[in-house]
Formats: sequence, structure tokens, C-alpha cells
Amino acid sequence: GDVSGKMPVEESGNMLILLGALSKVEGNTSYADRHWPTITKWANYLISKGYDLDNQLSTDDFAGHLAHNVNLSGKSIEALGAYAMMLGMRGDTAESGRVRGIAEGMTRQWLAAAKDGDHYKLAFDKPGTWSQKYNIVWDNILDINLFPDSVFDQEMAFYKTKLNRYGLPLDSRESYTKLDWTLWSAALTGKKADLVELTDPVYDFLNESPSRLPMTDWYRTIEGTQVNFKARSVVGGVFIPVLNNRQIWSKWANRDLAAAKNVNLNWAPLPPPQQVTQIVPTSEKGGVMWTYTLSQPSADWFAANANTATWKTGEGGFGMEGLPGARIGTAWNTSDIWARREFTLSAAQLANRDQLQVLLYHDDDAQVYINGVAALNMGGSSESYELFSMSNLALAALKPGKNVVAVHVRDTGGKQYMDAGLARVK
Repeated sequence: GDVSGKMPVEESGNMLILLGALSKVEGNTSYADRHWPTITKWANYLISKGYDLDNQLSTDDFAGHLAHNVNLSGKSIEALGAYAMMLGMRGDTAESGRVRGIAEGMTRQWLAAAKDGDHYKLAFDKPGTWSQKYNIVWDNILDINLFPDSVFDQEMAFYKTKLNRYGLPLDSRESYTKLDWTLWSAALTGKKADLVELTDPVYDFLNESPSRLPMTDWYRTIEGTQVNFKARSVVGGVFIPVLNNRQIWSKWANRDLAAAKNVNLNWAPLPPPQQVTQIVPTSEKGGVMWTYTLSQPSADWFAANANTATWKTGEGGFGMEGLPGARIGTAWNTSDIWARREFTLSAAQLANRDQLQVLLYHDDDAQVYINGVAALNMGGSSESYELFSMSNLALAALKPGKNVVAVHVRDTGGKQYMDAGLARVK
């Protein structure tokens, strides 16, 4: 999930679908009832913004922002269908019918605007494109029944023409895929033959890939190699075909003995929000000076006493316009940037050093050093300022007085940006 507020349609839809699934399997809305005002806000947001959305991130944030996203629009439709279902379970038949009518109208628009011959587009305004429509898998699983079966059959037939040696690409932009979403797409029709045809190449990838590491969910479908990510909880998505089998789903859900006995469960409260205080500021609200180079530096460039006499000075952040929340102080449009800055810490600021984290905006791959000690190594892009725990050795390297942070970021395509600081997180 995203905690930075950059995926409002994605996360509003996720919550409504999850709550709809819970309500359906438990046969009541007792948990959703506790949060109904917030749930209604999410639904109203999707009614106003969810069909033809603006330039937003989706769960596939590594692919960048995309306006008029057809698959994400499908999530909005399914989420409103789930909300209408919960309204009906609560006995509010009038409001359930009203919301259901809105979702049906959005579906009709979707079918007309997304159609592109023998399949449906990546974005409403991009003919000649395609994408996996994994978000509408919930239509059959939750008995929402907004999309006709012909949509699932047509998409499935098209996907089979796009299969590579190790699977179905995520969409027409790249040949990489997401393993979990491929399993969702494979479950669209509920037919075993379709499931097998789309998952067999995934099975081959896991067996034959030279990237021998815990299951990755982002890999290349031609080469059969990892792009990024490993052993993430999202791989639980591979179990979605089980939800297409109502008997199996009910069997395991009924093992919840407390729910079966109608025990009034005392659900855990939501955790309090983190208290974040910048102690080494980033350039988000005002430019901070860095020393930097765009040319390959000496091997010890990150050392506390490295010679940077030939480096330039410039105001952060570094990058190109177009990324949300990125303040450009100095243009950077080459493949790599190496940057350093000094900062001062007091003994009081180091009293609870285990609370200190790196506050980093990186696009793309980044390495961070504190006083010459490796603190962080991140692949991909963050798409916003995010908090990252640093290594224990880097924490130990912080000292009262002058310190040095050194950052290397490599752009691997698309937009690019770099900025960093330190924050206390309680």
C-alpha cells in the first residue's frame, strides 16, 4: 500500500474491495460498520474521480504516472459495486440501488471508451495499447457482476497472443510483468484451461530463472530474470484462484471459530500515525546546498574525507521536472549523479539514534553512505519522499558535530530525481 497520498484511487478502491470481501465471507458488515463514515468518503471520491482519473500512480508505481488508466478505472467500478453490495447488506436498499446504478453507468462508459478492436486499451486516450485488466477479477469473485462475460473471454483470448516464454507482459509499454497480477489475470474467466495457459510460463520462470532468490514479483518475461523485488507479501496474490472456488474459500474462512460463534470481536485499533521530524532537512521546502559530480568519481568518493575539489556545488533537489513533490534546485539529466553534503548533529539529537531514518526521494537506484559507511541500497524509484531505516553500522557512525552524507543515484529511464535528509521517527 501507499502511505504518501499519491495513489488515492488505487487505495480507496483497495479498501472498498477488501471490506466487501470480508463482509461477503462473514455474511455481515459488522466490521465495516465501525468505519462507515470513512468508507462512504472513499466511495464518494471514486464516484467523482474514479472513472476517468487524472495523472495518478497505481500499484504499478514503478511504471510511472498514467492518466485515463483503464485498469485502474476498472478497480473504481468494482469498488463501487462492492460498496453497493455492503449498502444492501446494511438494509439501505435505496442507496444501494443508487450507487449500483452509478457503477453500471460507469461500466457502460468503460466498455465503449476502452474498446480497441479485439481487446481493451491501457488508457482511454491511447489506441493501439493494451494492459492486463487484473483489477476486474473481483467482478466474479464477489458476485458484483457489472462486466459481461464477453469482456473476460475477449481479454483472455488477446492475452494468449501476447505470451512470451516466461509469461504475459504487464502491458504494452514493457516486456516485464508482475507475477501476482498475472495470476489475477489468469483467474479472470474462472476457467481452468485459461488459468493453466497463463500460469504455466510463470511456473517455468520460477524453475528456470537464473535469478535464484526468494520469489520475485517483478521480472522480465523474455529473459526470465528478476527486475526488482523479492519475497514480498504481495506474492500472496498467487492464491486468488482459490477465491474463485466458493467451496474452498468458505471452508477455510469457516475455520475462524470466533466468527462462526458470532463472538463480538474486539478488533485492534488503528495504529497511531508516526511522528516525523526532519533533523537534517531535505530540499522539499527550500533548497539545500550539495557538492556533486556527474562524472565517475574516485573509488572513495563516499568517504568522510574524500577529495571533492573538482566537484560542483548546487542546490537540491537534483533532477527533471514532472515528478510529484520534487523541487528542482539543479537540473540533472545524465545517467548518474554523485552528491555529498555536510550536516551537524548535537549530542541531544543523537540521544535516541535508533529513531533516526534516511528521508530519501530517489528515481531510480540509490546508494546512501553516512560518514563513509554504507547506510542504504535501494533499487527502483520511490516516487516521493520516503523514510528508510539505515544500517546499524551507519547509525553507529553518526557523531556529535560534523557528519557527511553521500548519495549516488542512477537513472534507468524516464524521469529522475535525487534528494535526501535525516528524520526522527517516533
